[in-house]
Amino acid sequence: MAINMHEYLLDVQDLHTSFFTDSGEVQAVNGVSFHLDPGEILGIVGESGSGKSVTAYSIMRILADTGRIVGGKILYKGDDLASYSEKQMQRFRGKCCSIIFQDPMTSLNPVFTIGSQMREAVVLHTEKRGEEATARVIELLELVGINEPKKRIKQYPFELSGGMRQRVMIAMALACEPDILIADEPTTALDVTIQAQILELIQELQKKLGMAVILVTHDLGVIANMCDNVVVMYGGRICERGTAREIFYHPRHEYTKGLLRSIPNVNNMKTKLVPISGTPINMLCMPKGCAFCTRCDAAMKICLTEVPEELEINEEHRAACWMNVKEAFEEGGDSE
Repeated sequence: MAINMHEYLLDVQDLHTSFFTDSGEVQAVNGVSFHLDPGEILGIVGESGSGKSVTAYSIMRILADTGRIVGGKILYKGDDLASYSEKQMQRFRGKCCSIIFQDPMTSLNPVFTIGSQMREAVVLHTEKRGEEATARVIELLELVGINEPKKRIKQYPFELSGGMRQRVMIAMALACEPDILIADEPTTALDVTIQAQILELIQELQKKLGMAVILVTHDLGVIANMCDNVVVMYGGRICERGTAREIFYHPRHEYTKGLLRSIPNVNNMKTKLVPISGTPINMLCMPKGCAFCTRCDAAMKICLTEVPEELEINEEHRAACWMNVKEAFEEGGDSE
């Protein structure tokens, strides 16, 4: 399907996803909106429980039994995925959009060989069978930089290192050359050297295949040199969005500033790291106002009672923080 000039490759509009538990409804994703252009790398950043992974799973419609999309739209080339049947979603997964799960140690089935698991993906989503499917598997393993691919397809996951298993997962996700690749914490449980290799590999494949990438991570350092645009999430909401440069050099939400203060600065290693105070929010007891207000040192009375709307900082930057409203008001008063 061709994309009209006014349409995005992926357009998430006011997405609400909840989990219904014995303790009550958990609004894991609460009014999230963003879009993705062809060939774009979008980073979704936030700590554990912020709703970033649930957003990714909502797009793929692979939520747990207790989870349900309760509102909003997810448009892929103009079509709402919520209207897709399960059969249509099976075609969408893999062929149009693929996902790399965060734990390579457990994402592969330990009782099947690498080759059999990859062949299954190729056979399911393409017309290749038999030797053609095997040849495609070998080609994919070569694409992601795995040596001796003919030998690897006969091995089991436990015979490969964590980095190699993650490369196998990437190869499986690329089996059908999807338009969108979602990488959910793709470097979890890997050492720093392998992390850098995996991120570099994703970047190289994105340029080579021209696909769009959604990179989900809790680590701002991971996306510093990779992403075109960044979305920062907290408590199931988007608190700030913009180009990577704007987010890193001109953060305008207190949570984003806190994240940046907790990252070592290679240019000044003597700078003391400042952790974000408090504990992650209880999603069953959300505050009436800003989700971050209970941990924010700059919180005002209005932060406790009113949810801030997104304020346009400039064409490339938006943030939902009452501090920006306060600063704009004070600047307006000074000008008068």
